[in-house]
Amino acid sequence: MRVEIWSDIACPWCYVGKARFEKALAAFPHRDGVEVVHRSFELDPGRAKDDVQPVLTMLTAKYGMSEAQAQAGEDNLGAQATAEGLDYRTRDRDHGSTFDMHRLLHLAKERNLHAELLDAFYRGNFADERSVFNDDERLVELSVAAGLDADEVRAVLADPAAHADAVRADEREAAELGATGVPFFVLDRAYGVSGAQPAEVFTQALTQAWGERTPLKLIDDGDAEACGPDGCAVPRS
Repeated sequence: MRVEIWSDIACPWCYVGKARFEKALAAFPHRDGVEVVHRSFELDPGRAKDDVQPVLTMLTAKYGMSEAQAQAGEDNLGAQATAEGLDYRTRDRDHGSTFDMHRLLHLAKERNLHAELLDAFYRGNFADERSVFNDDERLVELSVAAGLDADEVRAVLADPAAHADAVRADEREAAELGATGVPFFVLDRAYGVSGAQPAEVFTQALTQAWGERTPLKLIDDGDAEACGPDGCAVPRS
């Protein structure tokens, strides 16, 4: 069974939701039969790379709330992250474009290091003091810590087209599936779960999706030639 997760590094609920899903998956009896694939989604796709501002400034401008309300929301998120065993800075975080991080995540996927880099970016954004936005060397540092080659990372950052199509393809696919926000979880293209749901909800979704998988129906008249573990049959004249 395949579980696809659309998320954004700037999304705190994606950070929390990932931990809740992983808790459910760790306790799922068939977890070894579940493939998890992370997909790209930008909450602010038109944002310029150098347009970086404090999270509280972004929240007050975007949602029309007071700074006190925005800070209360951050404190609540911090408490929920802590409950999942995550570090979360509730003060002095930045907000900016995540496009370069998504491009690097596609590089990491090619190197089988996607999970490591995703975790590194989440920690960098939500737990560490140094901002991850508009700072290429910070992204290089995090990428190398996740196992990537520094020169490869710098080459991607220097070429705005590198892996850009893969990011946009993920985002188009999310739109086609009806995702308007993240995190968005899709199980076997049969069930969708939106938001950072409690682990119990993910457990229920995994159980239901696993139980309703449709066995492959084979159409075979028994006479067609094929290749197998012992090689290929040689046609006889």
